[in-house]
Amino acid sequence: MQTVRDLLFHLPRRYEDLREIRTAAGLAALEEGTVATARLEVVALRLEQTFRRRVQRTVALLRDETGEVEATWFGRRFIERRLKEGQWIVLSGRVKRRGFAVSLDNPDFQRDDGSALLHVGRIVPVYRLSAGLSARTLRAAIRRALDDFGPYPEYLPDSAHEARLVGIGEAVDEAHFPRGFEERDRALDRLAFDELLALQVGMVSRLRERQRSPAEPIVVSADRLAQAVALVESTISGAIRARRAASATQAHASGAPQGSDASSEVRLTDDQRAALEAIRDDLASHRPMLRLLQGDVGSGKTAVAALALAFVADAGHQGALLAPTDLLARQHAATLSGLLGPLGHGVTLLSGSMSAPQRRQAQELLNAPLDRALDGGSLGRIVVGTHALLQETVAFADLRLTVVDEQHRFGVAQREALATKGATAHVLLMTATPIPRTMGQLVHADLDVSDLRASPVGRRPVITGVRRHEELLHVRDRPGALPLLAGQVAAGHRAFVIVPLVEESEEGEATSVDAAARLIGDTWAGATEAAGIPVTALRLEIVHGQMRAAERDARMERFRSGETSVLVGTTVLEVGVDVPQATVMLILDADRFGMAQLHQLRGRVGRGEDQAYCILVSDRYPSRGTPPAQLTDDQRLVAARLDALKEHSDGFVLAELDFALRREGELLGLQQSGLPPLRVASLVDPRHRALSLAAREAAEAIVDANGQLRPGNEALAAELATGWLQQVGAGEVLEIASASGAPGG
Repeated sequence: MQTVRDLLFHLPRRYEDLREIRTAAGLAALEEGTVATARLEVVALRLEQTFRRRVQRTVALLRDETGEVEATWFGRRFIERRLKEGQWIVLSGRVKRRGFAVSLDNPDFQRDDGSALLHVGRIVPVYRLSAGLSARTLRAAIRRALDDFGPYPEYLPDSAHEARLVGIGEAVDEAHFPRGFEERDRALDRLAFDELLALQVGMVSRLRERQRSPAEPIVVSADRLAQAVALVESTISGAIRARRAASATQAHASGAPQGSDASSEVRLTDDQRAALEAIRDDLASHRPMLRLLQGDVGSGKTAVAALALAFVADAGHQGALLAPTDLLARQHAATLSGLLGPLGHGVTLLSGSMSAPQRRQAQELLNAPLDRALDGGSLGRIVVGTHALLQETVAFADLRLTVVDEQHRFGVAQREALATKGATAHVLLMTATPIPRTMGQLVHADLDVSDLRASPVGRRPVITGVRRHEELLHVRDRPGALPLLAGQVAAGHRAFVIVPLVEESEEGEATSVDAAARLIGDTWAGATEAAGIPVTALRLEIVHGQMRAAERDARMERFRSGETSVLVGTTVLEVGVDVPQATVMLILDADRFGMAQLHQLRGRVGRGEDQAYCILVSDRYPSRGTPPAQLTDDQRLVAARLDALKEHSDGFVLAELDFALRREGELLGLQQSGLPPLRVASLVDPRHRALSLAAREAAEAIVDANGQLRPGNEALAAELATGWLQQVGAGEVLEIASASGAPGG
């Protein structure tokens, strides 16, 4: 906190209701552990030495007309100097019983001298504290700032001010020191509205700026669309047949009936075809495309993106695909080469792991005239890369389409940095983390959205189970998760093991990669025995985000090629290697992950022809046979989340369930969407969901057709640029339109 504004907008994380002031007899009637407030007279004070050397406690005898109570402060120096015999105080603390006596442990207190109560006897704000800063000091500083500087100046214009919302000055005061919970809620509603307005202003500004940007239409004929779709379907079908033949050979089952080729024939789903039609229309329009393609892992996003890139290359322009990791970029390059080769297009790769000569050669291709006779003129038209594509030294001859994979892993500025390298910034964003429709009104307000809900025909659902740690080897009299893993590995398949930690913590509450590797190694013989198979050598490696990228990618490549069969890692594997032979996903301490993460990880298996399995392991999951009445709230929540994953394989359904189960402040989808964090607004709160719609209407009214704020919004522009809304809004790109009649003003 550097300024008074920082202090005023360091908002409470929760509140304690300490308004009810009790008597000594009232305290005695409460259960032990209850936090309560009382008004009592100091009768006597004494210092006592505890069993721990140099740690003293101060004990005060307190009373009123109904009885006596003790208050005890441990290690709190100078307490006795702030209290005097005969003084009346208001104090709040946790009730403790010592025999028949009642005590308050480490209570907070204020002298009852007629001054306003700040720390007790009211709704008390509780803040996150930095080292060396006490709650009393922070509360007092905020109260003094509010008193000395007066109400925070209003920055919303009347046109954007909801009639039912309080002014910003009142909102800031009541957010810190509410007279009641109704006043607190009104204050937080105002602050939430302002956050949502800042988000929507940025989105409306970008949307309108895009709408006024001209784009040269790229027309794709119906015949070319049909031909391209047929070639991609044929290519995918051929790859599936080849994979099945290899799998049959590996399993020594080539003599068994293989079935007809018809089962291998792939047809794009209706959702994929609808997305392609929408993209075709976007490219043919006179404004840049900004479309989000969202669907589960394996729903066919890459095939749609490949065809979009082909349409742009067909027209003689360039397209680029931006991937978050080097390994994923190489995978995309290989996949696109296979899909686009039959369409007459080559693919260029540009990543940070390439040598300087390789990068230089790739950059020369990208900036060369596109009619250059290299590979029929196709090289340089489609490029796949990582953050290396964003470097200033990388230039394109004629970039017209940017595809961003796992778009939430890139900021808006990074996405726009690549798009601005081209004359017309058509942008296609892809994500495997669908978000609920309700949140989409906020997150996708500036995007067109295509959903891929249908899975390709023939894909088997991943069988998902939930186990506790003691069930890893045996579940009653049946083999557990580890024998399943060992059996799949013995059959030539591969297995992922996911853990939440890189290193072991002192508390030992979660599993690290090393601990998981030891667990697999120590139980390997028992697991193979339980699976009824001969003991084989365990070929296992570890990967995590703290490793050098080159080493991590090398280990993933060895896993992909089959040199290793078990890969233990963290969520770095959430977006990782594509291994059709992987059939087991074992996730330890699954309760430590969000539902979206777990579903993403599950999507790493089941990408081939064989049945795949996902085992979610959690000791916070209720033991078998536990009566529902004995479950804690935490156990019920963990069970609801993990059972939802066991019962549903549709990411869109899981997104809605996850939204319904989320606690306040836990909404993972906001982070997954790439939005900045919201400090007050929460779409878990029905009031705030309604406010988001009102904020959208207000934003549309105050942003003109050029994406600028209309005149009269100077105070709001300043707050967006330098105030508390700076981290949420887009103040750095917003200007006030000229009052003399700028277009759209």
